[in-house]
Amino acid sequence: MAQGKRVKANLELCPTEPMQLGAAVVKLRDFKAPKFDQTVNAVVHLGIDPKQADQALRGSIAMPNGIGKSARVIAFCPPDKVEEASSAGAIEAGGEELVKKVADGWFDFDVAISTPDMMRVVSRLGKVLGPKGMMPSPKAGTVAPNVGEAVKEYSAGKQEYRNDDGGNIHCIIGKMSFTDEQLIDNLQHFADTLEKIRPASAKGAYIKKFVISGSMTPGIEIAV
Repeated sequence: MAQGKRVKANLELCPTEPMQLGAAVVKLRDFKAPKFDQTVNAVVHLGIDPKQADQALRGSIAMPNGIGKSARVIAFCPPDKVEEASSAGAIEAGGEELVKKVADGWFDFDVAISTPDMMRVVSRLGKVLGPKGMMPSPKAGTVAPNVGEAVKEYSAGKQEYRNDDGGNIHCIIGKMSFTDEQLIDNLQHFADTLEKIRPASAKGAYIKKFVISGSMTPGIEIAV
């Protein structure tokens, strides 16, 4: 089916009213699909004021069933932690020499982890990693004393989230090849996480709009 025809057909299948979480996941299967295994995404519009420091949300989340993809992780750590990081799945691990490699323009990785004691050295990379959203951060769980555990989690698909200027948070939920139960579990875990991080100072409705979609499908709004 040509892309234009598929888009048109899918728009006709799109529900006009919000659906319950489980029903929304099942409904995703009704859309005409491309040949590849689509990523399932969730976007939530929150009733927060992103300009207020105490309402800015950032953290990390590991889905109960993974997200169907792995990440290339590097670890900034002292010599006695290099083997631990490498065994956990880091594609590169080290201290000063790894900092220099990245400073010189090497960016063939998705996530950078650092032990707390290495941040005095890693801080030199703020200008190159910061704009890419890859600077290790305690809030995101990418500055961690247990470097092996952090590397393992991020290699398996643990992801960082943060609100944008409009108060929206995006998260990968999984793949269309997952079972309904796996996607529902992951989606519920994301919703529960959002509730846990609700700022005390946020007023009025917190979750204003909750939408899921496949890479090539329209969005389905979840009733909140």
